[in-house]
Amino acid sequence: MDQPTSYYPRHECGVFGIFNHPNAATLAYYGLFALQHRGQESAGIVTATGPGELFNLHKAMGLVGQVFKGDDLERLKGTRAVGHTRYSTTGSSNLVNAQPIIGHGARGQIALAHNGNLINADVLRDELEAGGSIFQTTNDSEIMLHLLAQPLPPGASALSALTRARGAFSLVILSERELIGVRDPFGFRPLVLGRVDGAYVLASETCAFDLIHAEFVREVEPGEVVIIDERGVRSEWPFRQERKAFCMFEFVYFARPDSMIEDINVAHARTNMGRELARLHPVEADLVVPVPDSGNYAALGYAEALGIPFEHAFVRNHYIGRTFLQPSQLIRDFNVRIKLNLIKGAVKDRRVVVIDDSIVRGTTARARVVSLREAGAKEVHMRVSCPPHRFACHYGIDFPDPKNLLANQLSHEEICDYLGADSVGYLDVPSMVRATGLPENGFCLACFTGRYPVPVDPDLDKYIMERRDSRENHLVAADGHPNLFAALK
Repeated sequence: MDQPTSYYPRHECGVFGIFNHPNAATLAYYGLFALQHRGQESAGIVTATGPGELFNLHKAMGLVGQVFKGDDLERLKGTRAVGHTRYSTTGSSNLVNAQPIIGHGARGQIALAHNGNLINADVLRDELEAGGSIFQTTNDSEIMLHLLAQPLPPGASALSALTRARGAFSLVILSERELIGVRDPFGFRPLVLGRVDGAYVLASETCAFDLIHAEFVREVEPGEVVIIDERGVRSEWPFRQERKAFCMFEFVYFARPDSMIEDINVAHARTNMGRELARLHPVEADLVVPVPDSGNYAALGYAEALGIPFEHAFVRNHYIGRTFLQPSQLIRDFNVRIKLNLIKGAVKDRRVVVIDDSIVRGTTARARVVSLREAGAKEVHMRVSCPPHRFACHYGIDFPDPKNLLANQLSHEEICDYLGADSVGYLDVPSMVRATGLPENGFCLACFTGRYPVPVDPDLDKYIMERRDSRENHLVAADGHPNLFAALK
């Protein structure tokens, strides 16, 4: 198997917005802190005071606590703000692609933060560039900004331009007069509305509300545009109605356990997945061990259902920092070990069930089994609280090419042999859905089933990847700054 560049699916992005609060920047900062799990490459906040005043921006590479230091927040004056934590699903990882991004047009300044991925991004970009648009970044979020800035027929809404985007997008947009939340018509990515001290708040997850003591109002509906201004909140519905396709991996892995999705607590759903897993794949064992932190709740459910003792045998190092997010080949095996260390005495001479939320490429799972064997475990059984990943995601999760997905290349028996486990058991799709208590037809399950809610044309996908590689090679210089001359050649 090829060695991976990362061991788990990369997180998406976190977005946050607040309107009409005297401490907008500070609340945005804490909101991003709560959403840090959704992206660790860069962070940024834009603030504004009102019409005619220039936006204030601070963004940098790194974690939220690294990006905002000293008096950075004091310089972000204003009563409204949008913020972003990023993991790049399109566009290289450098400061030029960090968000929020700001544009200036006939309708004034616009700042935008985006969670998701457009499947027709490069087609739209080619069209916009042919019409004279000049791009500063290589990510698809800037395309949204240019769509909003396009000239419109008399009486048309600027938001109608977003209907040309196809794929997954939850947006927070700050204009000189409004804060706007947009969710794509399939509802792939989460977006919620809340209130704090009379001010309205938008965020990717409800855990951001908890930290700032905001009251949850409701979820932004798929296809809804929420417009917040001095008069209050109103909604527009510019998109064609589609069937709901919320990303199941939010429940499995991405969302924080304390967040609520459609009135369902994420931790509760994950515990139910563990119970369902025990029903499907029971085993006689001496203890159940989670892979922290993503396997904790499923392991609790599994252990409870079978009456097997639960124990934390893997100890996670929470203080690694960004150095290990994208390790070099030389230190990759070291990276596997430093993130999780094993308490050897807990597993010696015992039959162990290891619970994780997913196996993508299989490298970390294999390393865990090896470490357990070395520690003297009598048996090692792998249990996974979601189905096998066999297909790529085109909507904002960095699942690799299918040829690098373990379950796409190997049979169940071959997976067991590759991992070196005594047995392997995956949750199936019906059981995973049942654990959430929500209907199956409301989810996107494409990475498990290959059935994509927004059809992906293989030829278009090939074209997009070729264009993306070309732009990454020519538009961004080695130091991460836009190379204007390369773009003009």
